[in-house]
Amino acid sequence: MKRYEVIAIVKPDLSEDDISKIIERIENIIVKRNGIIAKIDKWGKRRLAYEINKQKEGYYFLFDFVGDGPIVAEIERNYKIDDRVLKFISIKKDGALTREGIDAEIAAAEAKKTQPVTENETSSAEDKTIQPADRTSEEKPRRSTIRKPAKKDEDKAEE
Repeated sequence: MKRYEVIAIVKPDLSEDDISKIIERIENIIVKRNGIIAKIDKWGKRRLAYEINKQKEGYYFLFDFVGDGPIVAEIERNYKIDDRVLKFISIKKDGALTREGIDAEIAAAEAKKTQPVTENETSSAEDKTIQPADRTSEEKPRRSTIRKPAKKDEDKAEE
């Protein structure tokens, strides 16, 4: 078994009920094939970088799960068939492969979010400034290696 992330973009004009049905169908595919769902994130409606099927916005969601290759193949097959899905991508990911490992990852991420920032961390970031390198008097400044274009076209126009 391996860890995967599948991100999908669906049409933005879908109702919340339709989106939840799409997500539920993918959940069923993963669970029926003995996969373990780590998390499901609904990222919401966002502007697309470029138009896809005359759509300028899309509703994004992510599945993070542990499973085999056939699970990913079945999810992709379902996304290809469904006209409501604009784009999707499947990525193999490093991470825990057991329920206990996934729960530990989630707990560590939550602890990191709730941990307050200490003064030492903020002041050390502010104190880091870039100092110019010291030059010795013997060093000559470097010349620029950028060359100017030849003036062949201008010379021909003058003739």
